[in-house]
Amino acid sequence: MPQPALRVVHEPATEVDLTAAEHAARQFLTALGVGLDDEHLHATPRRMARAYAELFTPRPFDLTTFPNDEGYDELVLARRIPLRSVCEHHLLPFVGVAHVGYLPGERILGLSKLARIVEHFSHRPQVQERLTKQIADWLAENLQPIGVGVVIEAEHTCMTLRGVQAAGTTTVTSTLLGTLREDARSRQEFFSLTGIAS
Repeated sequence: MPQPALRVVHEPATEVDLTAAEHAARQFLTALGVGLDDEHLHATPRRMARAYAELFTPRPFDLTTFPNDEGYDELVLARRIPLRSVCEHHLLPFVGVAHVGYLPGERILGLSKLARIVEHFSHRPQVQERLTKQIADWLAENLQPIGVGVVIEAEHTCMTLRGVQAAGTTTVTSTLLGTLREDARSRQEFFSLTGIAS
């Protein structure tokens, strides 16, 4: 029986200096006029440093692929994968869902890995357009499927809480590769299954 192919996926080692981050957070909040002497705010710089370190550090995971022994050639789609990231322009969160699908080639992917890939690329300061493309390109390169489709729907707090303050607005981005981009019927099926009108 063929064994699954495993590959550990992780970010290049980068050192997180929580002490320096806490010091910088303290200076930042003080510069904005936030008094930190209150009991409720005294530990805020430490909590803030740890929170951002968590937001910017993806967990390593094993990319598990299996031979496509049955020759499955229909769409594999994970819908509404929860997503959270941080806008690189304002360092404010954006949250939403990703719909990630592919048309298998010689290998298929362990289903939980679609969510892991979304999480992996979300854990860094990002823009939604790049995030959408990174997920699709990574799947195309590492899985070599016949087609890949990624749609992200997200609400950006840099737009809903500040600036224009357009509460409830969502941004939708998509990247289609291979057959899902080139074949109109495959593209329509993908968008129909994600619930996005094409």
